[in-house]
Amino acid sequence: MFSTVLVANRGEIAVRVIRTLRVLGVRSVAVFTRVDADSAHVAVADVAVQVTDYLSIPEMLDAVARSGAHAVHPGYGFLSENAGFAAACEAAGVVFVGPPVAAIEAMGDKIRARAIAAEAGVPVLPGSVGAGLTDAELVAQAAEIGYPLLVKPSAGGGGKGMRVVDEPAELPDALAAARREARGAFGDDDLLLERYLPRARHIEVQVLADGHGTVLHLGERECSLQRRQQKLVEEAPSPFALLTPTQRQQLGTDAVRLARAVGYTGAGTVEFIVAADDPDDYFFLETNTRLQVEHTVTETVTGLDLVELQLRVAAGEPLSLRQGDLAVHGHAVQARLYAEDASRGFLPTGGRMLAVHEPALPHVRVDSGLRAGVTIGPDYDPLLAKIIAWGATRAEALQRLDAALADTAVLGVTTNTGFLRALLAHPDVAAARLDTGLVERNLAELAAAAPVPE
Repeated sequence: MFSTVLVANRGEIAVRVIRTLRVLGVRSVAVFTRVDADSAHVAVADVAVQVTDYLSIPEMLDAVARSGAHAVHPGYGFLSENAGFAAACEAAGVVFVGPPVAAIEAMGDKIRARAIAAEAGVPVLPGSVGAGLTDAELVAQAAEIGYPLLVKPSAGGGGKGMRVVDEPAELPDALAAARREARGAFGDDDLLLERYLPRARHIEVQVLADGHGTVLHLGERECSLQRRQQKLVEEAPSPFALLTPTQRQQLGTDAVRLARAVGYTGAGTVEFIVAADDPDDYFFLETNTRLQVEHTVTETVTGLDLVELQLRVAAGEPLSLRQGDLAVHGHAVQARLYAEDASRGFLPTGGRMLAVHEPALPHVRVDSGLRAGVTIGPDYDPLLAKIIAWGATRAEALQRLDAALADTAVLGVTTNTGFLRALLAHPDVAAARLDTGLVERNLAELAAAAPVPE
């Protein structure tokens, strides 16, 4: 195991990684910008190094050299799926806690990833063919794909740049807007088109692989509750009543097959879109070559620490687990706490956190970057914390999560807590009648019903 690890991230994920480093007895190094000097991840780390930009590869490598770190954990976002950063770490003799550069490159390009999935025998949605297509070429191929369709940047993730297009007249403007957003977010405006399934569920599979030939799947997660392709609530296992044990296993088998096809090591996620009325009708969506925000629900139902396993794999250790050893116990649900105002169109909020109260309830976990006295500004993603609840049944997990949200308060900053509680109370959510359009269809109702914090 490494003696010192630098966490190339901020906020709740940096705090979460540092927590595992402390358990393992590994010295932790945080990085921070000027506006994050008083943040929680800086306070909990053993050492902290100031940088000017979390996206600067030279600054991160300089922080590694100054701190004496032997490995870098990238968290998620920022440089976590940047093949150039992984390669730069390797060239500097520092271990990148993630998959090999070739796997990041293969899966990071959605156009190439589709081709690899198809070659591996994993179902893919009808979509555009080729990279670097012009708008005219995409319009021509759209006619063959059929509507509705989804415009997606080839690079990046997190729903950025995606546009649902219902009819041909909407496509030119959608392409222009998607290119602008992709260029700004990822520095790459290459686009692809995929057939859009309006009533579909977003189900993903956690994979884990070592450098000794073992590739496992840790079960599936349901991520259908989204707004503008951004996940809000995730759970494990999927509560899709039509999804049989055989079909769940098939999703896992396909995810493992794809991971093997690119020589994957470490933790990763293979995402699928599944028809809401027929789970046999499923398709590969994309692969995330990093830890996911929602890794927590998998940890909660399996009892595993995915960050610890990432570190052990990166250190060259073989996995001691075998597929038959893995079991899911109960149900876990996670809600993402954002600094945003649902009553004002989900505008990002901010301000100084005057006081923070986080739930300390049985079977509730909080992964948080909250700290009283810290100012939340517009510089970074508004995700503040993740609240996770476990129950022997899904109903029990939902009840515990609602109680935890009711016991959460951030004085001085408006959050989406009320909206999340309204969403969890929606009859279709309670009954597990989920699809990726549920939130958008009920958005006005949910925003209006959000209880006002006392």
